[in-house]
Amino acid sequence: MLCSEIITQIEKTYPKEAALGFDNVGLLAGRGEKEVKRILLALDATDEVVEKAVQVKADLLITHHPLIFSAMKSVTDQDFIGRRVLKLIQNDISYYAMHTNYDVLGMADLVANTLGLQETEVLDITWEKDGHPEGIGRIGRVPCRTTLEECCRYVKKQLHLEHVKVFGDPEKEICCMAVSPGSGKSAVDPAVSKAADVLVTGDIGHHEGLDALEQNLAVIDAGHYGTEYFFIRDMERFLKREPGGNELEVLTEESGVPFRIV
Repeated sequence: MLCSEIITQIEKTYPKEAALGFDNVGLLAGRGEKEVKRILLALDATDEVVEKAVQVKADLLITHHPLIFSAMKSVTDQDFIGRRVLKLIQNDISYYAMHTNYDVLGMADLVANTLGLQETEVLDITWEKDGHPEGIGRIGRVPCRTTLEECCRYVKKQLHLEHVKVFGDPEKEICCMAVSPGSGKSAVDPAVSKAADVLVTGDIGHHEGLDALEQNLAVIDAGHYGTEYFFIRDMERFLKREPGGNELEVLTEESGVPFRIV
């Protein structure tokens, strides 16, 4: 298959128009007419991931987070982003990123379903598809009433995490949960406005946590990676079931949490 044909398949389900205005998604480097037989999937285009793409002779690298996020005035070997872009182009590897368009149309439902939320609706509407509202995050009822402490254990189990960070009273009753995969600082206000008892997200700092508590919202910070690594396996399944997918070799690179607690 050609790279452009794979992109057409992806964008039928995850159109670029669904991405938020600040984002940078789509084919970011390489040739649209490149023949693709081997794809590497990863969350980020790190040095290690780009090097693996070269070593396994991938024709196409697809990541969730864009390597090129803001405008570049030059592409040289003088900075780490330029070096990665150059290595991809020198090895004739096309590079595609699908970020908030996937968040809106894939990631949020995936995490909400993994956590068993019921009667879900969009947390923060950002787009409309065929007359239906779409957007960042989901909100719904938990499978059964629980305490915040029990909810933390449940989130760790369902998301296969060793730990989470929590803001709130361990005995707080949880009936309604909001989820916003990735960095959820901007999800606090929508979660409060929709009367969520707890928000499950990532990248919550000291001040955001305190602000949430002041508005009677508990927060479970499951980490940026911990709420988004689903992208890799989900896109692997997507590519395999699309027409021509049986002709593709899809490899994955799950680098894991990029930090450790000591």
